[in-house]
Amino acid sequence: MELKTGVSKQDIREQIWDYMESQNLADFPRPVHHRIPNFKGSYLACQNIRDLEVFAKTQEVKVDPDKPLEGVRLLALQSKKTLLVPTPRLRTGLFNKITPPPGATKDILRKCATSQGVRNYSTPVGLDSRVLVDLVVVGSVAVSEKGWRIGKGEGYADLEYAMMVSMGAVSQGTPVVTIVHDCQVIDIPEALLEDHDLTVDYILTPTRVIATGCERPKPTGILWSKISREVMGKIPILRSLRYRERQAGKDVSLQDEPRHLLGTGSQQPPPLSTVRRPGDPHQPECCSGQGDDGPSNTVYIGNLPQDAQPPPSLGEHPALLAVL
Repeated sequence: MELKTGVSKQDIREQIWDYMESQNLADFPRPVHHRIPNFKGSYLACQNIRDLEVFAKTQEVKVDPDKPLEGVRLLALQSKKTLLVPTPRLRTGLFNKITPPPGATKDILRKCATSQGVRNYSTPVGLDSRVLVDLVVVGSVAVSEKGWRIGKGEGYADLEYAMMVSMGAVSQGTPVVTIVHDCQVIDIPEALLEDHDLTVDYILTPTRVIATGCERPKPTGILWSKISREVMGKIPILRSLRYRERQAGKDVSLQDEPRHLLGTGSQQPPPLSTVRRPGDPHQPECCSGQGDDGPSNTVYIGNLPQDAQPPPSLGEHPALLAVL
């Protein structure tokens, strides 16, 4: 697929989405616009991960909840690997661990790999849990053979990775895999990449296994200057991570934070998160929080949406628009 000159990331997204729909390459859920697109042959592409030595060696794998990655989630469960799936929009934490019931049949494992399984067979992983992710699998809208990646435009995959770095769950050596249709592998202008963009080491398609040999460094942590106070308010776990990094002496100035507010809310640490589920006694309707990075007392894990939809306007997440 040839790109027009002077394209933006959004131009590339629209071109990929339009092409997959017009050529009937897309698969449920459709239309694929504003999604990580599912495609015909996604399960075949997922099977190629078995050819990667990094998958054979991994014990703990983080796989995004996108539909085209369902086959990888199933293979991870069948291989008895620890499977971590990000919580939608990071509202209630970073990870959920998929835990099949004892003696799970093949059908149950298949269900665990679906969005329904994420809802029914997952347990939250707290910020203070010891997590060491051996392999990261992400969805993409477009990717280049050099390992440069474009997502759907909300920035969550990049932010999730940066948060994992902050937690010590991944390092520069942790391999990143993406699974796409062959038409999604294109030349991406290097000028479109930014420091917070996540790159990939392997690309799996229905017909190819591509080792990118990407030498561009992955994000080394959260770029607080790209995070707005609005985003901080919508992702409670960021407040705890910000406090920790401030205590470590790092610059945690936000994108739109007035200088006179820097240092406020740092006199006492946020208490360790407590996980509750809907229906527990004395539970309010939403997560409690205080200030831009004040104490976040409780994280509530509710039912996860079967197919999380993008917000009505991407402008609701101005700090994240450029990523992915």
